[in-house]
Parts: sequence; structure tokens; C-alpha cells
Amino acid sequence: MNLPQKVIMFGGKGGVGKTTTSAASALHFSSLGEKTLILSTDPVLSLSDMFEKKIGDKETLIAENLYAVELSSDEVLRRWKEKFGDEVYEVLSSFAQVDYDIIDYIGGAPGIDEEFMLDYILELADKGEYDRIVWDTAPAGHTMRLLNMPVQFIEHLDAAARVYMSMKDSMDKLQRAAGIKRSRRSIFDIIDSWKELAEEIAGFLRDGEKVGFAGVTIPEALGIYQIERIISDFDAYGLKTGHIIINGVIQEADCEFHRARMQMQKGYIERIRQNYGSIAQIIEIPLFHYEIKGIEKLQVVVEKLFG
Repeated sequence: MNLPQKVIMFGGKGGVGKTTTSAASALHFSSLGEKTLILSTDPVLSLSDMFEKKIGDKETLIAENLYAVELSSDEVLRRWKEKFGDEVYEVLSSFAQVDYDIIDYIGGAPGIDEEFMLDYILELADKGEYDRIVWDTAPAGHTMRLLNMPVQFIEHLDAAARVYMSMKDSMDKLQRAAGIKRSRRSIFDIIDSWKELAEEIAGFLRDGEKVGFAGVTIPEALGIYQIERIISDFDAYGLKTGHIIINGVIQEADCEFHRARMQMQKGYIERIRQNYGSIAQIIEIPLFHYEIKGIEKLQVVVEKLFG
């Protein structure tokens, strides 16, 4: 595989080998001397199982030049509060007497954690602490919501601004009557800053020189249909699929069962090659007779991916 981008996303339906291939790729980059972070946003925390080492919300050293983190929703909320909590509370408390606990409620609103997760990845890329960031994404549906979030967030903020404008005169009168001190920043300031953030994230994801995408699938109907939908959705967002990894390919058949399965797989593999061979590099990973788990076994996958 040729992956020049700094951030590499691995996506596909659940159970097709995203964690295996992303972990192998991260191991490959680190072996080249590149300081590499593999990041999982999958609610099912599988990096710990893959590397056979406890990995949590903090960046954990796995091997030389290789770090890993499993980002939980609780940690995302904590980081969001740290970055935006004070300014949100400042504006809300200028409207009414509220406890700071309201920030927990707002931080749990739909879309907040997804938007800030993307902000976290953008921040990691901009800091330059790592040469490579390998992103083991959640199953396809969650990932597509994540990628669509900047656009939805901007639309939501535009609606919030219109609602605020329609109520502003009444709010000003209530503030004066109640003697509530006005915030130094208006809600428009926050809305504008969050819109800028969402637009920056959307632009970052579409930058093919910074972000690369590898679709992972298996040569079976559900896996193939899902990866085709992902590629189509990515095209709609202006994101390009540079690689398609077909996992679990039967390469030698020694019984009637495997011969039948191999014949079935060939049809799906040919479909992928015909439809996407001109725009993406297609890589086949064989079906191994043993479990891929731990760094030693991952090296076998590294060889298949990078030769």
C-alpha cells in the first residue's frame, strides 16, 4: 500500500477486519521510525485485545514509536468541557441563574461528542507530535454520521442563531428586570467560533493530501454492498477512497466446502476490481488458519499489506 497522508482512516462494516488492518498499518509505520498513534473511536474497545495490552483514554506506548488510545465518550465529554465549558456557561448564566452542572447536560446533546471527536483528531494532526495517525473508525453507520456531523452542526447552529435573534429583545428585557449581568461574549460569538471549527473540520477531512481512506471489506454480499455504499457516500462528501482491502480471501481450496466458498468469493472480488480498480488500489488479505492477535501475528498482515 502507498499511504502518504498523515491521517489514515480505516472504515467498513463491523467484523471485516478494520482493527486488524489498521493495527498492522500502524505497526508498519512505526517500524519505519515514524512516531505513530493508532486511535480507535469504536465503542467496542478492540485495540486492547489486538495488542494484548490494556489501552485506555490516555496515549499508551505499545512498541517502539507506536502509541495507542481508545477514545471513550466519557473522555470526549471531559475534553469538550475543558475546551468549551466555561464559555458556554458564561453565556447561559447571563440569561438565567443556572448551575455549572448544566454543561454536562449540554455536552451530552446529540452530535456534540462526534463533532468534538473530529476536533480532537484535527488537533492531533495540527500539533505535529506524531508523524502518522491511524484511525480505526467505528462500524460504517457511525462513521458516516461522524463525517456528516460538521455539515449538520453548521445547519443546527444557523437555526440556533435564528431562534436567538427572534427572542433577543425579550431576553434583554428579562435580563434588565432580573438584574442579571450580561456576558462579555454573546451567543453569536460562540456560534461563530463553533461554525468556524465545523468548517475547518470539514475542509480537513476533504484534504486528500492530509487524510487518506482505506475501505475494508470481506468477499461476501453484505460486506461488498456496505463498502460500495461507503465509497458512494464518500464521493458525495468529496472524500476519495485510495485503497480497498478485501479480507479473509480463500487462496487455496482443499475440500468441496472451500472450493464452493472460493468460487463465491471470486465473483465479489471481480466486482470490486471492475468497479473500483481504476480509482483505488485493491489488496487481498488471505484467510489465515490462525487468529491474528498480538504484534508477532500482526507482522504477517504487515507483509501482505506492504510487501
